[in-house]
Amino acid sequence: MGASGAGPGRAGPARHTNSAPAFGAEAKLIVLHDDEAAAARAMGLALGELREVEEVLSLYRPDSALCRLNREGVLTRPHPFLVEVLRKAQQFSELSGGAFDVTVQPLWELYATAKRAGRVPAAGDIEAARRKVDWRKVDMARDRIRLGERGMAVTLNALAQGFAADRLLATLRSHSIQHALVNTGEIGAMGCKEGGAPWTLGIQHPRRPEAYVALAKLSDCCLATSGDYATRFSDDFRRHHIFDPATGRSPQELASVTVAAPSGLEADGAATAVMVLGHERGLKLLQSLPGAEAFLVLKDDRTIMTPRFPKA
Repeated sequence: MGASGAGPGRAGPARHTNSAPAFGAEAKLIVLHDDEAAAARAMGLALGELREVEEVLSLYRPDSALCRLNREGVLTRPHPFLVEVLRKAQQFSELSGGAFDVTVQPLWELYATAKRAGRVPAAGDIEAARRKVDWRKVDMARDRIRLGERGMAVTLNALAQGFAADRLLATLRSHSIQHALVNTGEIGAMGCKEGGAPWTLGIQHPRRPEAYVALAKLSDCCLATSGDYATRFSDDFRRHHIFDPATGRSPQELASVTVAAPSGLEADGAATAVMVLGHERGLKLLQSLPGAEAFLVLKDDRTIMTPRFPKA
């Protein structure tokens, strides 16, 4: 199947869509294919894969493997998805010197509780939560995962949606789909859209909810954005859901980071790592990730873009 159908006078492959709830939002699929039944079957199988990812990695499901690990502190015979994503988390932690750390969940819980009570966490409470954060205390063996300290908890919200995009694309590809766009909260693009052009995606403006700060053109790559606006604990954007493990507070230089990379898992993790590191150290980190490019928005509204970022 060609990117734009076949020869003169023939329309390209038809567009088919499907969606399902996932990670507290709605995942969406677009598939281009001549055979409606084949497209429907492939999308159904992909959404089945998405449900499995959620059953393992989601904090939105109390019965997920991740939630069980956080409650009990240990998980035996862990699902391969959880092992794969935690291994990737360890790689990002090593590359970033600990700036990327999936054990920041106690900080998230502290700030969320304080916001519900209409207050700001006290410095002593922040420090107490911060002492529970240490990626090196997640002990992974062949047949079990153990959290090394009482009160530790893991969040995979900086990786799970990108990993889900990868799994959806892999499932579609294995069922003869060549052109598709998936949105699991992060974006995965395969092939091209109608007419043979790359898929075009808007990058959310971090301060104007109804506007894009830029457009990106994607083909056979993934796009992930991390920002201070999505889940925040103060109206001035100073306290939000991304935390610097060294301080227990949110990083203050960047408003958003969008990363294009060969995989959703890599794009997702890199976007969060750069948010914590800031633009200078973050861009150095990206140089160690083949094929990763970024579009950064600073809190003063300036933008920085790496040379090969696929900006439209």
